[in-house]
Amino acid sequence: MAYADALKDYAKSSFTHGKWTRDVYKRGSGPAVIVIHEMPGLHPGVIKFADHVAASGMTVYCPVLFGVAGRPAAHPGSVLTMLGGICMRREFSVWAGGKSSPIVEWLKALARQAHQDCGGKGVGAVGMCFTGGFALAMVTEPAMVAPVLSQPSLPMAMGDPKRSAGLDAAPAEIACARQRHAEDGLKVIGLRFKGDPFVPDVRFESYKRELGDAFEAIELEDADAAPGPMAHPHSVLTLNLAETGPTKDAEERVIAYFRERTGAV
Repeated sequence: MAYADALKDYAKSSFTHGKWTRDVYKRGSGPAVIVIHEMPGLHPGVIKFADHVAASGMTVYCPVLFGVAGRPAAHPGSVLTMLGGICMRREFSVWAGGKSSPIVEWLKALARQAHQDCGGKGVGAVGMCFTGGFALAMVTEPAMVAPVLSQPSLPMAMGDPKRSAGLDAAPAEIACARQRHAEDGLKVIGLRFKGDPFVPDVRFESYKRELGDAFEAIELEDADAAPGPMAHPHSVLTLNLAETGPTKDAEERVIAYFRERTGAV
């Protein structure tokens, strides 16, 4: 099967802002939600989650930031994506905490365009894994009203205590999230499995400390996960999502939050 067949129900376009142009796959109707794929790319598990968002009365936008759209996560080429120098690309800040990735400016521009095109109260966004923290940094864009961070894995800790506790957002972006919570009830939802070494305990402690009441933590037991490709559960909304139980409840909470904040009917 051609990889594109996984996206046969989506309309493909490209979006340019600044020096970056990326493909975007779009499906559904109603207010917009941007689903920012995890490592190694826009694989069928991410697409399945996007399908659920679209079926819930929203327009889903799936930008392709790296990898091959539609290619399975377990494909050998997908593994090469993870090992092939992506950590050195200039649009991503992989190692240093306290700042967001440059590609966030492109994502904020996409959110503005999506809001213009789809209407509603604003736009939701979810980042996953490598992109997990991007939705927090996007809150400086007024159109962005519902940020979700699924297993936010940057900065990559690699056993370093400072990076383990680090957040891939600038102090001004974090302050903006707190201010918007006080003004209009914006919350930042964060999801992780408790045993996930890519999202250490101290990172969620940092989110709780920095965001206070603006942060809603959904922390799942490893036993709640569906079996996945890694030795430990990691991908809350995709590869380790079980069809029943706490992970499914977490997915439903995220989609309900998107509907509430964007004004989906």
